[in-house]
Amino acid sequence: MKKTDKVIFAVDNGISRAPMAAALFSQMVPQDRIRCVARGVNVAFEEPLNQKAVMIAAKLPTEGYQARSLSDMEITDTTLIFTMEEQQRIDIVEEFPHATEENTFVLSSYVGDELEIVDPYGGSVQTYGICLEVIRASVSKLAELLMEGESSDE
Repeated sequence: MKKTDKVIFAVDNGISRAPMAAALFSQMVPQDRIRCVARGVNVAFEEPLNQKAVMIAAKLPTEGYQARSLSDMEITDTTLIFTMEEQQRIDIVEEFPHATEENTFVLSSYVGDELEIVDPYGGSVQTYGICLEVIRASVSKLAELLMEGESSDE
């Protein structure tokens, strides 16, 4: 497995699923091993984490989060990009020259889960809570896979 030094979670406007995934990943994998950021694909202006996500993710390192657009310049040959839905992955690969089929994946597919992680937007706080737990399960598998890959390279 190729060494990964950066993970980008990139989802639509980047105000709920991506920052929750990045915060969870950052708790599981030391940032000095694999840096992790959240980005939006369609960010018109910087905005904070969705209020319902704030309530659910209260114990995660999301304070001061502002959605930012994904930039082609931040994608290197040691970067992996994860989306929550197939259409987002397709859009990123089509829009960003450095995003390829080899470095851009749907998170759930990459870790062997069957279903995409559905956007909780418009749902209840409980819906956001369920979304967070689904993300937690997938991110935990991802962290394990990437840390395994790192130790087999050494």
